[in-house]
Amino acid sequence: MCGITGFLDSGPAEDRTAILRRMTRTLRHRGPDDEGFYVDSLAALGSRRLSVLDLERGRQPMAGGRDTVQVVHNGEIYNFQALRERLAALGHRFHTDSDTEVIAHAYEQYGDGCVSHLEGMFAFAVWDAGQQTLLLARDRMGEKPVYYYAGPTAFVFGSELRALLEHPDVPRELDLRSLSRYLAYEYVPTPYAMLAGIAKLPPGCLLTVRPGDKPRVVRYWDLSPAPEHGPSEEDWAADLRTQIEASVRRQMVSDVPLGMFLSGGMDSSAIAATAARVSPARLQTFSIGFEEPTYDERPYARAVADRWGTEHTETVFTARDALGLLDEVGALLDEPLVDGSFLPTYVLSRMARRTVTVTLSGDGGDELFCGYPTFLAERGVRYVNRLPRWMRDAATWAVKRLPPSRRYGSAEFLLKQFFRGLPHSPEVRTQLLLGGMPPAEQADLLSPSVQSACRDLDVYEDLTVAVAEPPGLDPLDRLICQHCLFYLGGQILTKVDRASMACGLEVRAPFLDVPLIDLARRIPVSLKLRGWTTKYILKRALRNDLPSEVLTRRKQGFGVPLDSWLRGPLRRAMLDRLDPERLRRLGLFEPNAVSRLVAEHLAGRRNHRKALWALMMFDAWREHYLPGQRWT
Repeated sequence: MCGITGFLDSGPAEDRTAILRRMTRTLRHRGPDDEGFYVDSLAALGSRRLSVLDLERGRQPMAGGRDTVQVVHNGEIYNFQALRERLAALGHRFHTDSDTEVIAHAYEQYGDGCVSHLEGMFAFAVWDAGQQTLLLARDRMGEKPVYYYAGPTAFVFGSELRALLEHPDVPRELDLRSLSRYLAYEYVPTPYAMLAGIAKLPPGCLLTVRPGDKPRVVRYWDLSPAPEHGPSEEDWAADLRTQIEASVRRQMVSDVPLGMFLSGGMDSSAIAATAARVSPARLQTFSIGFEEPTYDERPYARAVADRWGTEHTETVFTARDALGLLDEVGALLDEPLVDGSFLPTYVLSRMARRTVTVTLSGDGGDELFCGYPTFLAERGVRYVNRLPRWMRDAATWAVKRLPPSRRYGSAEFLLKQFFRGLPHSPEVRTQLLLGGMPPAEQADLLSPSVQSACRDLDVYEDLTVAVAEPPGLDPLDRLICQHCLFYLGGQILTKVDRASMACGLEVRAPFLDVPLIDLARRIPVSLKLRGWTTKYILKRALRNDLPSEVLTRRKQGFGVPLDSWLRGPLRRAMLDRLDPERLRRLGLFEPNAVSRLVAEHLAGRRNHRKALWALMMFDAWREHYLPGQRWT
């Protein structure tokens, strides 16, 4: 695991080396163990390394069989040993046991097609000096990030925005349209970035560029399902359990200590149980919880840890912890992120890093196997839409007036989200259930200058286009694609990558192992969501491995009690960041509209925790990346 960066331009060698060193230094948190550089007359590549495989010889940048091919790589290639054997049989000679060297030789053998031979989580750059071509590639699901800037005189890339900003050609300018996208999704969706002129390479894509040319982005993989209806339910369950074990086994390959995030939910419990079953050593597991009982999942995590005899460590995340990190969060994030669980994920990663360098997680299970309530909501919509219009209007009116509840996932909160999304198309309705503000709700909040910049912007256009492909998909398969491409790729994996890499911790997700994804794509959706039972086939596969209370409990995401914290311990911090005079000077948001949200929340009349936290996280990010800038 590493941080990578670099650029193409033809400036003086001394200046380019100094620039590259500054860019690479910004990624030290991603790779605290080592750094390396490659500079020639056109290209510059930099790497910060977190040593996980071949600790002594795995330094980057790394050459293949020819010195003219140089690679920097962030992530892990899980099939590198088998691929190495195939390449060796074709005449390639290896000098390390590193997966990065396998990438270099795979490129020499297959060119751009090397990406289809790689299974893992990765973002890498290959500079082919002989062809004067730079190749950037990103893994299929978007576990590892890569940003790029294609300017008139330089092409610049890096694992995080902060690295790009050290290059003098890269502007430091807020993209006002991406501000609207951030409010709509609670993150900035790919391919956009919060800074103008910068883009994110989409998952499953590669980019090629030559000095002075425009980059070319092509997709090498997509998530399109290919359901098979022959096998029996029992056969699917058996195959799924076998593949989960195989994926866990190969993701446990590491030359450094390895542990497991254990939330108490079904997915992380499944990976922990499987890892404990196949590991020759006692597995270390790590959990974090809250003092507020309805948000605390630690009892379920303990049940799994006790059943499988893991060495279990847990901690509690409090409002005081959140308050202590508010001034630091802008530096931890490279783009603003509304997800309140970012801070506890960072604290959990920091705790795990004291004893391990790699952890496994359960990320991806809910998206691939229909685990979220959003998958059930579409069935509820069909029933509600059969009601007479006056009855739907009356129900909407009544639900809006329900008093706010402070319980996690309360009926009041779920009903309000459900009825809020009713007027919209299925994909927009699902996005609203997951979070974010539609343009109608943003209108009063954004200043006239921002509204003007966004006048012709359809924030949901990319969502609509992405979910429409390919045509003829089952509606439930379409929902799976939406959850994977947007919520998982844009929010969950971004949160986990930034929070863990801020501590120099590598997190691997066995549910996102390529063979397991391919199996999930073949399983009919009728076995993923059966009636009102979510993750039906996954529960069948794991019924002998997990405690019944974990298998049968209601889905609970990694929620944080922000609503009560903003009325209590975080109140002063919220009032300071969202002070009307401060907002007026900045010129991005309407002070009166923000003050109304604050007042309603503090009085307990409405629960505006998501909107208020979105504004606070943006302000913390802006303060770090765009200090002193005004938009009045």
